Amino acid sequence: MQKPFVIACFIAFALHSQAQDLAYRMAASEIPLDSAATGKLHFALDNISFFKDNEFDGEQAKGYSLPGLWVQPKLLWQPFSFIRLEAGCHALIYNGANKYPCYVYHDIGTWKGGQYQRGFHILPFFRAQAHLKNLTFVLGDIYGGANHRVMDPLMNPEINLTQDPEMGFQLLLDLPCYKLDAWINWQSYIFEEDDHQEAFTVGIHQKVALNSQLSTLNWYIPIDILIQHRGGEQDVTDLGVQTITNGAVGLGLQWNTGRRVLRSLTAEVAALACWQQSGHLWPFDFGVAGSCTVAADFARDFRAFVGLFYARDYVSLYGAPFYSTMSLKHQGARFSSMLTPHVGVEWSHTFAKNYILGAKVDAYPLYAGELQKTDGSILPSTFSNNFSFGIYFRCHPSFLLVNFAKKKD
Repeated sequence: MQKPFVIACFIAFALHSQAQDLAYRMAASEIPLDSAATGKLHFALDNISFFKDNEFDGEQAKGYSLPGLWVQPKLLWQPFSFIRLEAGCHALIYNGANKYPCYVYHDIGTWKGGQYQRGFHILPFFRAQAHLKNLTFVLGDIYGGANHRVMDPLMNPEINLTQDPEMGFQLLLDLPCYKLDAWINWQSYIFEEDDHQEAFTVGIHQKVALNSQLSTLNWYIPIDILIQHRGGEQDVTDLGVQTITNGAVGLGLQWNTGRRVLRSLTAEVAALACWQQSGHLWPFDFGVAGSCTVAADFARDFRAFVGLFYARDYVSLYGAPFYSTMSLKHQGARFSSMLTPHVGVEWSHTFAKNYILGAKVDAYPLYAGELQKTDGSILPSTFSNNFSFGIYFRCHPSFLLVNFAKKKD
């Protein structure tokens, strides 16, 4: 299995592209403040409607479908040019569901809520944002998911459809040759004598430009770190403190062709590692992986990409199941190795600034090594076909309610 990996590295020289991929266009939010909005109160309705079908084969993961939508109605108030406040709610709705368990919608532990919400899963939403020169501070509901620009093997774009808004603190630094996104996402708060664990994730995304980003050829270094901690001094469970880490560093090249049909080529190569600092969630404490992908952007917002991922004793905290050697289909089982080719094509159409239609097809023809189950039995190496298809619609209209600045005049 080493030969195709070496060939793909030579051809691809990449990890997932930092260009304007579909996940970013569909799910990212605008972070910079608009000075023209100072003193104005807006009502905004943010929504993604989606239908995603995952057809998974083999022993790695079970397939499933995601038909539904999420919606965020909120008020936006910008009292000064450097401060913005947002307040509203976030609701997740799956077609055909009539009740939703009350727990954090990103599986972080063994605890599951015993209570239910009827009709849809709803949470309050509040964000306070302050901008100081090149620094942006965010408290409350932070800019998560696609806004982090974390490499695909570390963060599955599907979380933009399913997870709760990330909540905590975020620091954003935007310089000509350096960009930083550092955040803490507090996923599970515990009161004294609670029967579940405290859980939070610390993340850092960095991008270092090695030359002027106005050049035809742009070299850069992406660095990603994700650390999840579970437990705490108030923890009364018998699970113990658990701290697990994913990290990746790569080298990227983007070629802006200046042509009408083939607009750009983006390539990255990266080395990844996982580390179990404490706890026994994984049967190993350290693992490594390598990943490479090349992406081509065409006219009319078409993109095609191909890549390869190889791992031994590696688990991705928030990545797709095909980027881990732990089986999600057989609890506690592990593969000796994992070779994951990834081929896909995506398209989007912008009707107006805040109305986007998109579709994406992904294929994962997975080569999995021997599977060792918890009972000691071993299944032989297998090849499986896995693919997913999704269609998405993003709308984000905004309406001016009151212009307080005009009233002062």
